[in-house]
Amino acid sequence: LYRDLGSTIHRVAQANKCSVVRTYCGHGIGSLFHTAPNVPHYHKNKAKGVMKEGHVLTIEPMINLGHYDDTTWGDNWTAVTRDGKRSAQFEHTILVTKDGCEILTARENEPVMKWDPDLVQR
Repeated sequence: LYRDLGSTIHRVAQANKCSVVRTYCGHGIGSLFHTAPNVPHYHKNKAKGVMKEGHVLTIEPMINLGHYDDTTWGDNWTAVTRDGKRSAQFEHTILVTKDGCEILTARENEPVMKWDPDLVQR
C-alpha cells in the first residue's frame, strides 16, 4: 500500500529523534509529471492505492531535527522549519518491479547512505 511508505519513513525518522514534514508528499509519475497517487511521508496518512508492477513514483521526505511544522518564505519556494531547526530533503524516483523496486535516480557507483548517529551535531 502507498500509505505504508509513509509509516516506514516516519518510523525511521522518529527512531532517530527526527520528524517528517507533512505539507509535502511524493507523487506518481506518468504522462503528467506530478500525478496520482500522493505519497505522504508520515504515519497514519490516508493515501489510497496499492503499488503494482510498472508504477513509477517519487519519495521525497523533508526530515527535521525539530518539530514537523514548516513555513514557506515570501519567494513562494523556500520551505523552512517553523522552529528554525535543521532540515534535509531528498528525492528519488522509484519503479515498482515484479520483484520489488528499482531506484531510477540512483547514480552508478553512488555510495549507499547510512545513518551514523556519531556524526549528528545537535
